[in-house]
Amino acid sequence: MKYRNLVLVGLMGTGKSSVGQALAEKLKWRFVDTDAAIEAGEGTSISSIFAERGEPAFRAIESKTIESAMRGVDQVVATGGGAVLAEQNRSWMKEGGLVVALTASADTIIERVSKDTNRPLVQGNVAERVHKIMAERKHAYDFADLMIDTTGLPVQAIVEQIEARLMAGKA
Repeated sequence: MKYRNLVLVGLMGTGKSSVGQALAEKLKWRFVDTDAAIEAGEGTSISSIFAERGEPAFRAIESKTIESAMRGVDQVVATGGGAVLAEQNRSWMKEGGLVVALTASADTIIERVSKDTNRPLVQGNVAERVHKIMAERKHAYDFADLMIDTTGLPVQAIVEQIEARLMAGKA
């Protein structure tokens, strides 16, 4: 395999964490969830960072975390949904490995995130917020090497698609 890492990007609720953990296990690589790394490093939740310090502060911490993660090897890295908004983050991701964008239908994302109170960007009317974020980030993930729609697919099927493309050298 010619890639140092595999980086999963996509909107919240597309399956980055679930797919990332399963893929890392299958490849016998380390799983890195940048949101979990931020919470561990800051000693608080992402929701608290947003509430107490604001989104710009969170994005700065996120960028440092991504830069650090991309120095590693043999990792499956799941990023936060908005990590791709910073050009420097996209550059680090592309330099650090194969970037796979996971997508899903609005209904699927709404169903997956509506019960999660730890998502600061979808507080309030979840459906309205998800549609707004999807519209704002419509082309944010276009830089990825590979795109997979996770709507209606079990985690294992997504893992197999990514692994097949990795092994075939088509990714």
